[in-house]
Amino acid sequence: MSRIKWLLCLAVACTALVAAGCGGDDEGGGDGGGGGAEEAQVPLPNNAKTISLDKAQSATGDVTFCIGGSLEGHNQTLAAFNKQGGVNAKFIELGEQADQQRTQQIQRLRAKSPECDVLAMDVIWTAEYASQGWIYDLSEVAQQRKAEFITSTIDSATYGKKVWALPINSNAGFLYYRKDVAQEAPATWQEVYEQAGQSDGIVYQGARYEGLTVNFLELLFSAGGNILDESGTKSAADSPQAREVLQFMIDGIKSGAAPKAVTTYQEEQGRRAFENGRASFMRNWPYAYDLGNQSDIKGKFEIAPFPAFGEGKAAGVLGGFNLAINAASDNPEGALAFINFYSSPEGQEIMATEGALPPVLNATYDDAQVKKALPFAEELRQAIQQARPRPVSPVYSQISQAIFQNVHSALTGRMSADQAVKAMNQGIQQALETF
Repeated sequence: MSRIKWLLCLAVACTALVAAGCGGDDEGGGDGGGGGAEEAQVPLPNNAKTISLDKAQSATGDVTFCIGGSLEGHNQTLAAFNKQGGVNAKFIELGEQADQQRTQQIQRLRAKSPECDVLAMDVIWTAEYASQGWIYDLSEVAQQRKAEFITSTIDSATYGKKVWALPINSNAGFLYYRKDVAQEAPATWQEVYEQAGQSDGIVYQGARYEGLTVNFLELLFSAGGNILDESGTKSAADSPQAREVLQFMIDGIKSGAAPKAVTTYQEEQGRRAFENGRASFMRNWPYAYDLGNQSDIKGKFEIAPFPAFGEGKAAGVLGGFNLAINAASDNPEGALAFINFYSSPEGQEIMATEGALPPVLNATYDDAQVKKALPFAEELRQAIQQARPRPVSPVYSQISQAIFQNVHSALTGRMSADQAVKAMNQGIQQALETF
């Protein structure tokens, strides 16, 4: 798999997972992506296994790392870890698609198989894996290293006041804009749409899938809205903020600021429209930056972290992967040593420079080699800092379906904003009551 294709897969990993169970807060965050994760009173396993960082220091033996997709960046990191001695790690390669990876992991976890010591988890699998008692509680480890991480990345591994994994790579969207239309990034989404309406429009992920959930949440979070209440067990989607954001999106299509065709667009359709000059603005992931600079619009566009919605605070939605320890592992100490290295400054530099994987440590973004490998490093750091996790819940897939199905119905004129928000809220509450 090419580096560009891997970046695309990383960016949209969650968008293929809705049927299967899926694919931040700023530095003062901690609300778990619209659900109050740090205050949540949610189902947790009894007597979850815990481990401390000192256990990793004297670890020996073998560990297996279950991961799918491209191993670009991972091969080099694993090799560097093995050079240290003490613990020897090897890959167990899973499917290329994220839904395959999740299925293959869960089959082993349900069987209490020790085959996978370390699990590469999409950020939205945290609650599901933790609630089933499948992974170690890494709260003590995270507390010791918390200051190193961008806060939103730790939030993505948090469920019910506990941290269940350590982040290894992150992701957040960008606003792309043509320099002949805007000399600088607009300060608000309202300004984006105003300028888009006066030029060639804006494209985003508006098809009926996970990508639309993400696009809606980016505006909703900035507007001050949430999806779950503070307990994490009740829907908070029926709100004035949700109606305002959804009506804004509807009006954008009605006015022509966004083309009607956007309701069929995923990441690649939007990217091609932007590169072909059929849009002035685009919401997309960082992978589109390199591709844009290999196209006819090279040097003609800029990127920026998302603006605010009205008077709200700029927000995004977090992507990426975290590493967890299988509760059935025969070598949890070795697994922790492996995870700790992967999320260390050395491991993060290797993954960023060799695999173009967005780091999770603040300091890594100041590394000269990382800046060379990721020319948009500073914008990426800001985008991740202002991003929030999606609703942290074991039934996230059903929650996402309730969001994108009803938002799509509103964008295509089959529901009013009010009807769609009420139906969304009902669907989310029904999903929460099944767990």
